[in-house]
Amino acid sequence: MEYIILIVALVGIVFGADFLVAGSVSVARKFKVSDFVIGAAIVGVGTSMPEFVVSFLGAINGNADVAIGNVVGSNIFNVLGILGLTAIFFPVAIDRKNMKFEIPLCIAVSVVLTALALNFFNGSPASISRLDGILLLAFFAGFMWYSFARDRKQAAQNAEVAEEKSPIWLALVKILGGLALLITSCDFFVDNAVLVAKSFGVNDAFISLTLIACGTSLPELAASIAAAVKKNTDMALGNIVGSNIFNITLILGLSSQVMPLTSSGITYIDYLVMIGAAVFPLLLGLRGKVGRFGGLVMLACFVAYNWYLIETQNL
Repeated sequence: MEYIILIVALVGIVFGADFLVAGSVSVARKFKVSDFVIGAAIVGVGTSMPEFVVSFLGAINGNADVAIGNVVGSNIFNVLGILGLTAIFFPVAIDRKNMKFEIPLCIAVSVVLTALALNFFNGSPASISRLDGILLLAFFAGFMWYSFARDRKQAAQNAEVAEEKSPIWLALVKILGGLALLITSCDFFVDNAVLVAKSFGVNDAFISLTLIACGTSLPELAASIAAAVKKNTDMALGNIVGSNIFNITLILGLSSQVMPLTSSGITYIDYLVMIGAAVFPLLLGLRGKVGRFGGLVMLACFVAYNWYLIETQNL
């Protein structure tokens, strides 16, 4: 029965992503907002809702391995898995503006999370305190403010964008309906994937870094591929970068306010892989795009990381 639910949930995720991206494109054209900002703000936040639910519930239940592992694993999968797979079929252009702010910020918050989680500053047991969470939330507020402020200044450059014909209410219905379908389908997928995994006797840290992380990132995967198919690779990149920033700043920032997140199952190797994944788009962006070769390299790194996790679990 679990396998049937997994298949149905996957179908729901695909259709939900298509509605979400279609509605977001309509809103972007209606208000002359760039595809990247729409991808980072609307699509990025929306597709990060499953991670938020899982990490927040993990914090409430006192399971920091799930709360932190879900975010770390999702960020790794978003870049190495989703961006890599998308680039293989649809080379993703990287704008110089994104090279100067959004991508470096994604790297910066990944480094900050690692420093806070491993307590490089005071050497105490690894944890993310409430004060640490407030710092992460400040990063989130700054990112949102700057993204929209900069986009308003560049609105005149979007004058050539074709006028959107469909009414705004229809676009909002698509966005909200797509999000609802994505989150509901993802919830069913994750619940049943965990049931299957636990039947094989694996621990919470492994499940959160792999199955839960990949499962809650399925909306990002579906939304990025749907955006790329519609020739909106800027939105695909914005979705991934925005989701990673939100996962760290908003999700862990809020989760740590419930209770300090002390994790022993997430190792420095996992954090270093997350940082390395965040650096990939910056390095590949020096050529102006993430092409098929870059996508293959990222996918190979993702496979190698998961092989390492499996080996260390002795499965």
